[in-house]
Amino acid sequence: MIIVTSNEIPGYRIGFTFGEVFGLTVRSRNIGSNIGAGFKAMAGGELKGVTQLLHDCRQEALSRLAAEAQQKGANAVVAFRFETTEFGGTGIEVCAYGTAVGIEPLDPAQPGRVPTA
Repeated sequence: MIIVTSNEIPGYRIGFTFGEVFGLTVRSRNIGSNIGAGFKAMAGGELKGVTQLLHDCRQEALSRLAAEAQQKGANAVVAFRFETTEFGGTGIEVCAYGTAVGIEPLDPAQPGRVPTA
């Protein structure tokens, strides 16, 4: 599954558009972790637990987006984006979204390469 932020994929032609797809996840940290992050925020520095939480959320949302695109028959997603929102002061909502498409290589002998000449 090719997933790109652009509206086109170099070396490929979009033959089919299957529509919007998304992956969504909402996660929260435990109370002890939230208290620790609060103290760290006062002292300054990276909130490593929150960074890891966001990373995990994005990976899960991206995986769900790819699964939905594949279920629709797509082999790529264009115009991909993430949207992140704080949820209730204790959690994070991450939405990955884009347009599911069916792509074909411009040069079937060399998929992924733009033909020269």
